[in-house]
Amino acid sequence: MTDALRLHQDALVIDGLVYHCDGDVSDLKAGGIDALNITTCHFEADFPEACAEIARWHGILKRPGSPWLQIETAADFERAKAAGKIGMIMGWQNSRPVADEPDRLYFFRRLGLRIMQLTYNYRNALGDGCLEPEEAGLTLLGKQCVAIMNDIGIAIDLSHVGQKTMWGAIEHSTQPVLITHANARVLANLERNKTDDIIKAVAQKGGLIGASIYGPMCWNQDPKTKPTIEDYIRHLEYLVGVAGIDHVSFGTDLATGANYQRMAFERGHWRRWEGINRFNRVFGEDIPSRYLADCNKHSDLPKVTEALLRRGWKETDVRAYLGGNLRRVLDGIWSAGKV
Repeated sequence: MTDALRLHQDALVIDGLVYHCDGDVSDLKAGGIDALNITTCHFEADFPEACAEIARWHGILKRPGSPWLQIETAADFERAKAAGKIGMIMGWQNSRPVADEPDRLYFFRRLGLRIMQLTYNYRNALGDGCLEPEEAGLTLLGKQCVAIMNDIGIAIDLSHVGQKTMWGAIEHSTQPVLITHANARVLANLERNKTDDIIKAVAQKGGLIGASIYGPMCWNQDPKTKPTIEDYIRHLEYLVGVAGIDHVSFGTDLATGANYQRMAFERGHWRRWEGINRFNRVFGEDIPSRYLADCNKHSDLPKVTEALLRRGWKETDVRAYLGGNLRRVLDGIWSAGKV
């Protein structure tokens, strides 16, 4: 066993964002994943669909011999690793199930929701997503929901959120905020990537940004060159330079499960941002083709750990990136909750 693989297996490894999972853990186990934030319902789910998907996940968690353990407090990360199970954080990439009923946040918190993105690309009742051209900010309802989330311990995710709405959330939140899966806009000028001022503000708030292996967000727009682990690390190290090592993590933005090759979880290409479409036209529509040439599934992630050590990263910094930072920040947010 190499030193990199030994470190990867010994460290707490938390994927900050998986957009879909069918419950199969084979590739997660092969990749040394200890826990992950799973988007529990579709990005544009309404209230009934969100409830149905949470119910489905509770069924998966409670099956006899289930390989999953629900993460509700930070101590559950260690419980899951010690038990040889995969920790499942219930998360959303949109607040649409809340609609204009902020009291639903208390309900979903009781069901297990621990991370919620305010918007997904487009406008909702809380604010604007990153693709809205008008760039309106956090709404009055959005401010109310931010306050409730702070109060009850639901982490705020800004990954797909619009610029002004992000600033509003950073300003009004009394807790650190997360960007679970995004890269540096200065290196890949896409709406989904983040500007330096946002990255700095999130870090100064005590939060963190998770670098993503999602191909479009690592791509230099050259159709002859598909991004690789080296391109990903260029983004990661840039984020470290702007935010500091204590404020970075990773969020693959992968789908995972037994039917990984065929997972799409989309509702029409018309809702996709053009950055995805450009990339997919060149490199392919199937799920593995959408990621790095040499890292497109969880079982590839030890290659990243190996590459970081080869580049001279200290072991303590690798551990922080793999999961230590995310655990620390989530512990602070969740512990502050009064529910």
